[in-house]
Amino acid sequence: MRIVHLANHCQLIGNGIVNMMVDLACSQADAGHDVVVATSGGRYEPLLAAHGVRHVVLEQSRDPWRTPAMVLGFNRLLRDVDPDVVHAHMMTGAIIARFGTWRRRYALVTTVHNEFQKSASLMRYGDRVVAVTQAVEKAMIGRGIRADRICTVLNGTVGTPRRAQASTADPLRLSRPSITTVAGMYERKGIQDLLRAFASLRATHPDATLYLVGDGPDRADMEALAAELGLEGWAHFAGFDTNPVRWLAETDVFVLASHKEPGGLVLSEAREAGCAIVATDVDGNPEMLDRGEAGWLVPARAPDALAAAIGSLLGDAALRADYAARARRNLDKFTVQRVANDYMAVYATALDVFRQTHGRRPRTALRSS
Repeated sequence: MRIVHLANHCQLIGNGIVNMMVDLACSQADAGHDVVVATSGGRYEPLLAAHGVRHVVLEQSRDPWRTPAMVLGFNRLLRDVDPDVVHAHMMTGAIIARFGTWRRRYALVTTVHNEFQKSASLMRYGDRVVAVTQAVEKAMIGRGIRADRICTVLNGTVGTPRRAQASTADPLRLSRPSITTVAGMYERKGIQDLLRAFASLRATHPDATLYLVGDGPDRADMEALAAELGLEGWAHFAGFDTNPVRWLAETDVFVLASHKEPGGLVLSEAREAGCAIVATDVDGNPEMLDRGEAGWLVPARAPDALAAAIGSLLGDAALRADYAARARRNLDKFTVQRVANDYMAVYATALDVFRQTHGRRPRTALRSS
């Protein structure tokens, strides 16, 4: 099968959409498919090339004045590749793939990664729409997508080819007991709640240290809050790390305090690392943690509840070991290979929908007949 993946970029900056796309494209190419990734570029091109994935520069932007150039570039790509399936991971790609050519000869698949964004509604234009968790699927049905046009493919990172691209820095030696989050510095990630929870924990666990791994536009505000709470020297803003797994491998408790989290890849990574996990009971987090069997779920925007859960794990080594063991169970569903297999089934359905909708066979059927 000839497959084109569309995204705005393929930068190595911790973007979950890009990371998932790279994993999928590499796995599909490894299975023998002809795979092209079309983005504005980034540091993942060498990894893609190592797996036989061709990267094509295609600028994708929300700026209306760029639309003619995007459409021209996309049509050049179609003439070059003549794909069976175009898989759009971001809104701009979905729009140009649906409306950027006169006589479409490919099935269009769209994945809703960030349902909380208003623009997620535009992903409805796929012949088949994919949600990264059942929570996202339910939300998108509530926004008007027909139930027979959408399905769920759960995110997973076990066996990711990106591990080969990871930093080769020396193993970490974190202060104990340690609490770690790996998250972008955005308000929706609940970093402010975690900082307040950690401040209250200092009364009962004065030796605990908090590590915040990630970067983003709200970092300065979070650093200011940490200083206001008197956490200097105890809350460490580590910035972005290309190899977050080394933090997960060394921490005592991993925390994801998000207000919105459709299907965070980091929970799959934390489970594989065997972390005792505390996460907010929002969106896709319960599914990523087996409805609480593989991690401790707490309400969002509730620093006191967050502090209580973290404190219970820090104060009870047996309980912490139990949660770490529970995290490692049932990991087969989080393999990149399972994700790739599920998407190939989605592609087959999308090709069938294309044929029924347009009254003609897509390119795959023409080639095989």
